[in-house]
Amino acid sequence: MIFGYESWIASRYVGSRNKNGFISLISAISMFGIAIAVAVLIIVLSVVNGFERELKDRLLAMSAHANVESSDASLDDWFSWLSTIEGHEQVTAAAPYVTGRGLVGLGDEVTGVELRGIDPERESLVSDVANTLLHGDLGSLQAGSYNIVLGSELADKLSASIGDVVNVTLAEGIVTLTGIIPRNRSFTVTGIYRVGMYEFDRRLAFISMRDAQRLFRLGEAVTGVRISVTDIFDAPGIVQEVALAGGGGVLVSDWTRSHVNFFRSIQITKSILFVIMLMVIAVATFNIVSTLVMVVKDKQSDIAILRTFGTSPQSILLVYVTQGTVIGAVGTLLGMIFGVLFTLNIENIVEFMEATFGITFLASEVYFISDLPAELRAIDVITICSIALVLAIVSTVYPAWRGAKTIPAEALRYD
Repeated sequence: MIFGYESWIASRYVGSRNKNGFISLISAISMFGIAIAVAVLIIVLSVVNGFERELKDRLLAMSAHANVESSDASLDDWFSWLSTIEGHEQVTAAAPYVTGRGLVGLGDEVTGVELRGIDPERESLVSDVANTLLHGDLGSLQAGSYNIVLGSELADKLSASIGDVVNVTLAEGIVTLTGIIPRNRSFTVTGIYRVGMYEFDRRLAFISMRDAQRLFRLGEAVTGVRISVTDIFDAPGIVQEVALAGGGGVLVSDWTRSHVNFFRSIQITKSILFVIMLMVIAVATFNIVSTLVMVVKDKQSDIAILRTFGTSPQSILLVYVTQGTVIGAVGTLLGMIFGVLFTLNIENIVEFMEATFGITFLASEVYFISDLPAELRAIDVITICSIALVLAIVSTVYPAWRGAKTIPAEALRYD
């Protein structure tokens, strides 16, 4: 029977409770070393995956898959562009928009923001803004209402709430005989949204597209058209096809180009972390080498006796390979279980630690995302556990070979 008595001897070595308990302690330390390394790598990669997923989802919640804009920030024939865009088979929806910058003030607080004029009905088809509202309704942004929807961080900065009236001031003023007078307009707060990204929650406010056209004096023109496509990863090619179909002469962009540095940095960080944490696993698995070397040294007389009974060198080799494999497999299994359980409950754990110790892990003023997301991917868990197990098996080869090469006469000379 393959791995018959060899497995039994190996298990005895791993769980020995007699005078050689020190060897078992070292084996346990090796197991827990592998377990910790595997768990940490699973948790770290899951958090990075979660950041990548949340970043993409939250960016796309506020940014369309692609945009078509005029080179002079004023798209006059946007009706025809809208028809051309919606006629593309891979475009699911399109929405015109107006964007500009200004100052928003309430009381003594004044701050700069980006104002985005939208058509609420069309906007809901190309972005997820409506689902980010904490208070109010995106439908309140009707033409001539002069209502405004603020981000949660912006509302906190201004101490604004639903029903408050804020003052919007534009940089482009009115030229008079006495000089340039800034253009002002009062808006009523009818909604507050929260995406969870400081970049949007603090610096972006929504108003009606018609109100924005009047405010920025664009007439019937818009800044551009936002596009939603069937496959977000094909957005660069689709928007180029749309631009060519419409005759060109416009600026095109897509979500990968607008935020490419975010995703590129995440991929680089993930690769670096994977290599670094693999080194930690390698260190933990190679502890098995020292463990088995000590076992071989301690058990030389036992090996010699087995050899005199007719045990082959291959069987001795299997004993120590099996012992090392058991240590690696148990450590990997424990690490996988702990890593998966920790990842699945990481948000609750972080909330508990923040409430208990009064600390904030991710300040919204510093990081793009204020939560600590995690996405557990089966392929990552399988890859990590496979590599850990392979390294554990490889680390048994040298000490097992040393044990198999033991000469009975030399080992029993002084016994």
